[in-house]
Amino acid sequence: MKLNELRDNDGARKSKIRVGRGIGSGKGKTGGRGQKGQKSREGVSIAGFEGGQMPLHMRLPKRGFNNLFAKDYAEVNLGAIQKAVDAGKIEANAALDHAALKAAGLARGGKDGVRLLGKGELTTALTFTVAGASKGAIEAVEKAGGSVSVIEVVAPADKAAAKKGVKYKERQAHKASFKA
Repeated sequence: MKLNELRDNDGARKSKIRVGRGIGSGKGKTGGRGQKGQKSREGVSIAGFEGGQMPLHMRLPKRGFNNLFAKDYAEVNLGAIQKAVDAGKIEANAALDHAALKAAGLARGGKDGVRLLGKGELTTALTFTVAGASKGAIEAVEKAGGSVSVIEVVAPADKAAAKKGVKYKERQAHKASFKA
């Protein structure tokens, strides 16, 4: 067998039927859509429509709740950090923050920062600067001789709202100066 002789088995690839190409094709004139009606027209979108019966997605009960204001933290376990230290991805004397953990491949996502969790063993003394940490994680880090400082991360929307409030107050004071 040669490379130029390679081909699929018979019937493995079926060519697409080109509809509306004359009566000789067997799919000419109406193109397999039948006669008249909504479904014979172009641009019809009735997927999920059940002829006036209440559609399935509306019959099923609603479940759960999506909190619009939930914080998005990248959760990192202490065991994973210890593995990275042992593998040489993280230097033991470096201060670890979101950027350092992301560079080591431990923190994925987390637009509101990193949250330390206490799963696993930590034997190296490390210094963390994170947005949050569980009580067990803080105890484990301090037991290993390290330290955890929890910083308050201000969301960009909160920053914008605070900035907007300041401008509003300044504008009101400026208007008041003209009236006086």
